Amino acid sequence: MMASFTLPYFADEAGLPATLPTAEEIESATDILNERMSGASGKVVGVGVHFVVKYGAVVNLQKGQTMLFLQHSSTVSLPRIYALYQKQGPNNDTYSYIVMERIRGPTLASIWLKIGPTAKEAVASKLRHVFEEIRRLESPGGYCSFGRRGLTDSLFDSGDDSALFNGPFDTEADLNEAMIARYASEGCSKHKTQHFSRAFKDVFQNHAPVFTHGGFRQKNVMFRKPPTITENGLVQWASTDLEVVIIDWEFAGWYPSYWEYSRALFGCGACKDDWSDWIEKMLEPYRNEYAWVLLFPTELFS
Repeated sequence: MMASFTLPYFADEAGLPATLPTAEEIESATDILNERMSGASGKVVGVGVHFVVKYGAVVNLQKGQTMLFLQHSSTVSLPRIYALYQKQGPNNDTYSYIVMERIRGPTLASIWLKIGPTAKEAVASKLRHVFEEIRRLESPGGYCSFGRRGLTDSLFDSGDDSALFNGPFDTEADLNEAMIARYASEGCSKHKTQHFSRAFKDVFQNHAPVFTHGGFRQKNVMFRKPPTITENGLVQWASTDLEVVIIDWEFAGWYPSYWEYSRALFGCGACKDDWSDWIEKMLEPYRNEYAWVLLFPTELFS
């Protein structure tokens, strides 16, 4: 039976590294950690040495619930969730608060170019084990997010709450039809819509729902312990110190088995380093599916 969590949620005080920050301390924090989300509707801030808090009117507590599920259902290393709650904010908006563990090590994005081949192999091996483990987490029924709610990938988000395309879906065919409906809702060519529909029926079939991070990027991998910098400027860890921590689970859920690889490779974008070469060392490749996952959002958002 899948774990469930009652909101508001507060971790047992015995498991806290320090007293939880108050909402007032959170809102007055000046340590902004995500510059792309720093407006009145949402912020990610550091509060002291122990806490990171994501809060605001557009923040969804589902991310925190997903992380709690992973804490209780897997050995995957991720920031611990200390509190999930809501309170009244400015302008009568309801503010949501996700209070979590602050990871002090660097992101993989910040040091990737300084890592030698041996260290890259070690990091890739750790990450492959992470994805192998989460892919074994049984779906609560079809293609969905934790709690059998809709999927949160942007491909399903039209920006209109009255026109939802995100499921949950009982079958892969249902998911495919929702993607096509999302495409058609943008006023795209009827003929191209029919083209995608025919292609999806051929390409996107027989892919089981597997638990997926949904936003696998270098920036979403951190390290619990800082590495050592060698005399020639390379990064390395002692074997016992290399612990990868996966952050930013807001898109996570049970997607078709090709989704993680395809979205991760799509996320490489214009990257000019060797990250895309290493993705196949961490994720099972789905090359045919990736070609369509690349084309579909490119046309959808162009």
